[in-house]
Amino acid sequence: MSISFTPFTKQQLMPQEEKLEVARRRSDLFIGIPNETSYQERRICLTPDAVNSLTFNGHRVMIEAGAGESSSYSDKEYSDAGAEVTNDTKKVFGCPMILKVGPPTIAEIEMMNSQTILISSIQLKTTRKAYFEALSRKKITALAFEYIKDEDGTYPAVRSSSEIAGTASVLIAAELMITNEFGKGLLFGNITGVPPTDVVILGAGTVGEFAAKTAIGLGATVKVFDNSITKLRRLQNNLNQRIFTSTIQSKSLLKALRRCDVAIGAMSGIERCPVVVTETMVEHMKRGAVIVDVSIDTGGCFETSEVTSHEKPTFIKSNVVHYCVPNIPSRYSKTASLAISNIISPYLMQIAEDGGIESAIRCDIGLKHGVYLYHGILTSKVIGDWFDLPNNDINLIVF
Repeated sequence: MSISFTPFTKQQLMPQEEKLEVARRRSDLFIGIPNETSYQERRICLTPDAVNSLTFNGHRVMIEAGAGESSSYSDKEYSDAGAEVTNDTKKVFGCPMILKVGPPTIAEIEMMNSQTILISSIQLKTTRKAYFEALSRKKITALAFEYIKDEDGTYPAVRSSSEIAGTASVLIAAELMITNEFGKGLLFGNITGVPPTDVVILGAGTVGEFAAKTAIGLGATVKVFDNSITKLRRLQNNLNQRIFTSTIQSKSLLKALRRCDVAIGAMSGIERCPVVVTETMVEHMKRGAVIVDVSIDTGGCFETSEVTSHEKPTFIKSNVVHYCVPNIPSRYSKTASLAISNIISPYLMQIAEDGGIESAIRCDIGLKHGVYLYHGILTSKVIGDWFDLPNNDINLIVF
């Protein structure tokens, strides 16, 4: 009987086959950027600087003529950056990868080739079942800006849009307070010897946080209402100062609304934004007070809110000025376009370096989270449950 001095078997001690990592082959991208056709959409996915960076690295970018004009980017700027500018919409939609801010229409999907990669927003609450069925028929692989996660587990596109909307809501209110036609000729802020502007913010998420930061920065007195104590505590910590916060109770909310000069709606909901301010409450507000309902994208949190447009943004009801324009970031189209471009550009570079979308979503969990259609197969449970569509877990398809 032989004595073994090692825990390994004879086979394990024999020379073994070495496994080496196979280098990923770089892939060249061909990106198409068509004109935006969604209601009041003025943004564009890539700025000329981002296009220049892509073309410098050997990628092709084709842009439909006039796509950047609403964001103050001319066709010449894109052409100088190395993009191919064309008037042929079908040619743009024929590119292997399509970038859009708003989701494409059914007619635009029909112009796409089979197996195209689509990167856009999805706007679930305004999208119809036929949209996903059309993409599925074309075997499209689709990613949504709203679903892509970064390394911290947050949603960069959603947060960026919310930051813009929150900051803008205060600046819009400041404009409306000045205007003699609607407002009271008041300066938004805090001037020595003059009572400061009184602002009520409904919602303590990112929109509410940045609205509060902007209002406080201008010297206003701010009150924030939300039914989540966790959100209110986080907002206090992020502001780095103590402000008035409260859960939403009719009596205390009405008291605050009676005194405020500006009320900002920044609530959110699973399906529809909850209505927390009734018409009776609005009737008790000051004459000439301003309501900016950022939540109008999901129905609005004021009972008196009605959808308006960038061309005609306001109306007066119960002697209160209402601003209820959906998609506020689009009003600041250049800033919003820069934000989108700075978020999406690194992902495009990563997709190319990883050898294409297939390898990229295997390597990046956050990018994989953004995929809701994989070669025509619905991979989002949220969308599947919402529209009663069959869906598969992407982790069982891509691993």
